[in-house]
Formats: sequence, structure tokens, C-alpha cells
Amino acid sequence: MEPVYDVAVIGAGPGGYTAAIRCAQLGLKTVCIDDWQIDGKPAPGGTCTNVGCIPSKAMLEASARYEETKTVFPSFGIQVGDIRLDMPQMQSRRAAIVKQTNEGILWLFRKNRITFISGKAQIAGREGTGYCLKVASDTPQQLMATHLIIATGSKPKAWQNLPFDESVILSNTGVLALETVPKTLAVIGAGVVGLELGSVWRRLGAEVTLFESLPAILSGADREVAAEAQKQLVRQGLNLQTGVSVQSVQKTVDDVVIRYSTSQGEMKKDTFDKVLISIGRVPNTEGLDIESIGLAANDKGFIQVDDQCRTNVKNVWAIGDVVRGPMLAHKAEEEGVAVAERIAGKFAKVGFNLIPWVVYTHPEIAWVGQTEEVLKAAGRDIKVGKFPFMANGRARTMGSTEGFVKTIADARTGEVLGVHMIGPNVSELVAEAAMAMAFHASSEDIACICHAHPTLSEAVRESALNVQSRALNL
Repeated sequence: MEPVYDVAVIGAGPGGYTAAIRCAQLGLKTVCIDDWQIDGKPAPGGTCTNVGCIPSKAMLEASARYEETKTVFPSFGIQVGDIRLDMPQMQSRRAAIVKQTNEGILWLFRKNRITFISGKAQIAGREGTGYCLKVASDTPQQLMATHLIIATGSKPKAWQNLPFDESVILSNTGVLALETVPKTLAVIGAGVVGLELGSVWRRLGAEVTLFESLPAILSGADREVAAEAQKQLVRQGLNLQTGVSVQSVQKTVDDVVIRYSTSQGEMKKDTFDKVLISIGRVPNTEGLDIESIGLAANDKGFIQVDDQCRTNVKNVWAIGDVVRGPMLAHKAEEEGVAVAERIAGKFAKVGFNLIPWVVYTHPEIAWVGQTEEVLKAAGRDIKVGKFPFMANGRARTMGSTEGFVKTIADARTGEVLGVHMIGPNVSELVAEAAMAMAFHASSEDIACICHAHPTLSEAVRESALNVQSRALNL
């Protein structure tokens, strides 16, 4: 059997659907296979669209507005009456945004003449110059493709031998779909997901306790930023228990009991209505049968690839959460585009050192590049400039002055090596820093660019100016 398709993409998450679109744009006959469904209908977009990035931001935005209405609006001179939480409407809005995004991806497939198959793909071996795939769906079928791009993503890691029931023992899927606000919610793992989703339910009225084994939250972030984030989140009402060791999580008839030892070695026991397990994610290759073609994976299940996303098998590629590197949607997208261009014979490069990180708490946290701690440990001679949002006019008008922007530059050349932010809308500001670093800009280059006034972006410029102790508004 000769290949019918040039490329078969397995998985329609951010990496998969982006790879398929770029393949089609480059003239490659492309099929994308994905088995995610909602209410019996195809739901491309993967974890990000269905139970991750998109719905979590919908709930973060809704919960933030609910809290602002109660606590912030009066300071703006806006007096409102009795505030009532309409959880069914909030969840309906979340579901509608997810559906709209699903339909948008399906429209993009049609626009780019990509064949989309809703079903579960299984690699059935190699035949001639291509690979055979079996697709389990309403109408089972087989197809052949010259190239395979595996983009099957990841799934939440369960707590020891305690499976998710999505009622009391929750993953990100279950916690986003709660129909009522729990009185008490435990979150095991104070990483990005734990902090964001813990923030959602704290704003909506739950008593939220986060258990983190490390001595501080956000181990990958700059320590000054992480310390400021911890201070602000505790001030808002999150109970952050750091340096603890959770010994057991036991589900009872009506609740869940967590036993843990504190950083001082004291054994404690607390009872919660529900618990969110947020201890990481594992690659999703179940049922794919990667062994049928000798595809190599490491002891944690990640498919092994080189820096070009090539596997050990000819014409088989893997991207996103199923391979090494950060589990970020935009990282998967970059890899997907790069692989498509490599298949088409073009040069492509992914700047893994320039992938931004964002935590959508309030205040938001974002960074790109190296932290001060890493650079000092490597013996780099650096200069640091900081600028607080308290001194930014736009932040003051918004009533959101928490945090700062921190720019780290090489002491000799001035090249920007890292930019770290905590404050209002920094998820949008970090792109300027990433672009500057992609072009090896110096802090002086950023400082020379006119930024509109009054804007939050001025804090980026002022931080760059302050590398040379030249901040104008400080």
C-alpha cells in the first residue's frame, strides 16, 4: 500500500493542529487524528482547549471580576447592590468558550484542506515507504502516511494508588467543572496549575490550602519574583503550606483526609471537602503502540527526540508534552511549525531558551530567559535593573500596583539575559522581552525605544534603564 498522505498528525492539541496547518500551508497532503469528544462531538484542541489553558483562563477571569465587584469597585466610586454568584452561568460561559474554540479549529482544518478524523489512532507498523495507522472510530479505517507527527500531549499524574474520581479526588478536569463552591479545598502541588486553580476557588469563596514539598513556590521562577508572589497570594487568603511532606490522601464517605508532616517535622491531619492533585503530568501514549515501529521512550514514558524533534525512527517526529522540555502550549506550537517546515525541506529553529513562562494568578507572573540565581551560579557577571509598578502611572489608575519588572543584563555587553515580572497584565508584557532577547538586544536598546504613556509597558523600559541606574520615574 502506498502512502495516501504526506503527513499524519496524531493529536489535535496546540502542537498537533498547528503542525497540521503549517504542513498544509507548505503543500503537504495532511491528515490529523484526534479522539477528544465533548457531548459526543469532536473537540479538537487537546488539554489546552478542553480542560486546560482556555477554560482555566475563563474561570480565572470570571472569578477575578466577581471578587473585584465586591472588593475593588467601591474604591473606583462604583457602588453595587447585593452580589450573587451564579455558578451555572459561569460554567455555561466556560463551556461556550471551549466549544467556540473547538469549532474554530475545525474551521481552520476545513480552510486549509486538512482531513480531520475523530477517532483513536494506533500505529500499525511500517509498510513500504510509509506508516500504517488504524483509527478506531464510528467507522474504523486504516490509512498510510509518509511522515508521522506524534502530538498526543500529556495527562495529569495521579496521587500514588488513588485514581481521580473527578468528584472528590480532582484533576484539572474535575476542578474546572465543579458545580458548587466547596467549603474547603486542598491543593497538592503549588506549581502553576495549583496556584491558578487554587486562586479561582479562593476568589469564589472556598478556603483553599496548598501543600508544597519544596521550601518555596515556583521553583523555576526568579526568587525575588516567587517571594513577592507568595507574599501577595497569602495576603489574598490562600493558605500556603511549603516544605511539607504529604504522607497520605484518604477518601472517606463525605470528604478527604490528608496527613502530612510540616517543615519542622510535626505530623498533622486535616480534612477537606475536595482535593486537587496537581503534582505534574505524564506523557500520553496509551494505546498508540509506539513499540510496533521500535520508537524509543525513556523510563518516564517520554518519546525520545533530538533537538530537531526527530525520533529514532525515520520520518517519525514527536512534539509538545510527549517529549522533553516544558509542558507549555506555545512550546508545542513552535515545535509543530518547525517540524512541518523541516519535513518540507526548510530550515527551522526553536529557541528553547526564549520560551516565556506565565502564571495567571493576580498579580500575574511572567518571565523569559535565565534567573539571577542561575546566572550567578554559572559565574556570569551581570547587572540588574528593577522598576516597581507602584511607580507606574497606568498601574495606579488601574488600582493594581503590586509587583515589579526585573531586567538582568550582561555587565560587559549589556545583552539582556533574562526579564522577570510580577504585576498587572505581565502575560502581555513578556513578549517584548522575548523579542528583544531573540535579537540579542541590550538593556540600552530597550531603553532607547519610545514607549507610549501612560502604559504598563513603560515599566519594562524603566527596568531596562535602571540596569544603568537611569530610571526616570524612580
